[in-house]
Amino acid sequence: MSKIKKIAVLTSGGDAPGMNPCIRAVVRTAIYHKLDVVGVRQGYQGLIDDNMYDMTTRSVSNILDLGGTILKTARCLPFRTEEGMEIAYQNLKARGIDALVVIGGDGTFTGALRFSKKYPDIAVMGVPGTIDNDLCGTDYTLGFDTATNTVIEALDKIRDTADAHDRLFFIEVMGRDSGCIALRAGISCGAEAILLPEKETAISELIEGLKAGEHNKKSSSIVIVAEGDKHGGAYDVAQMVKQEVKNYDVKVTILGHLQRGGSPSAFDRILGSRLGYACVIGLLNGDTQKMAGLKGNSVMLTSLEEALMVHEYKLEEDLMQMVEILSI
Repeated sequence: MSKIKKIAVLTSGGDAPGMNPCIRAVVRTAIYHKLDVVGVRQGYQGLIDDNMYDMTTRSVSNILDLGGTILKTARCLPFRTEEGMEIAYQNLKARGIDALVVIGGDGTFTGALRFSKKYPDIAVMGVPGTIDNDLCGTDYTLGFDTATNTVIEALDKIRDTADAHDRLFFIEVMGRDSGCIALRAGISCGAEAILLPEKETAISELIEGLKAGEHNKKSSSIVIVAEGDKHGGAYDVAQMVKQEVKNYDVKVTILGHLQRGGSPSAFDRILGSRLGYACVIGLLNGDTQKMAGLKGNSVMLTSLEEALMVHEYKLEEDLMQMVEILSI
């Protein structure tokens, strides 16, 4: 067992549903093992500003159902500098903090890895908290499931009005360079086409498919556009298509940040709890510079360096094939 006595926990970068259950698990697991816990407000900015407070088991009562993060979050440019990291380190040492649990995406992990390499006496563990599902070492990132369900709910409502007015809707969803949300939401809602960063779809091919739908007397069509698609956003794609598809009233909807909010799903509540618990146990076992992730149904630790490896997320081939077949 390690000699860690005091843990700090923070959320950084974009918020994601499930962060609060994860914070709760970190705090209560640490206290169960006789460790002190400090909450850091506003992510890495809180380390620099010394914006921290002692947490108890009651500090995390009744937060499982809350979206966002009770610790707040921010993007912190000063932490990218040597001077900023030095200030953060001195603040941690002044409070007697031995270890840091960071919840966030690739930017958060990049900062944590650089900090840990510069100051190895502060152990660091990470939880993949991002709706994009774009990190190595885990099948699912925290918030992805909830965000996908939020998109599905919105698409179901848009389908109602699209069908009532014979409209063609282009819906832009989040995911940055990952099409995970777009693919699963599109299949779940019967989208006629899904444009993904991982697979380039020619506009001519999209138009041909939409015209085939007209021929088959479809009363509405929905095209999902992942924000990282190479043709640009939904507005750009809609402009290219509307010149050729005359019979539909073309509309565009950008779902935007509503995808990041809302009460976390049961899956994300459990995932956040499992990963937060695993981080504390990892620290007690002497681990550092690692991320807790879900592989299959097992929680595994992956090095932060591996988690940050540049990769193209490989979408499931059967899901890719299903899109065209099921949208006929």
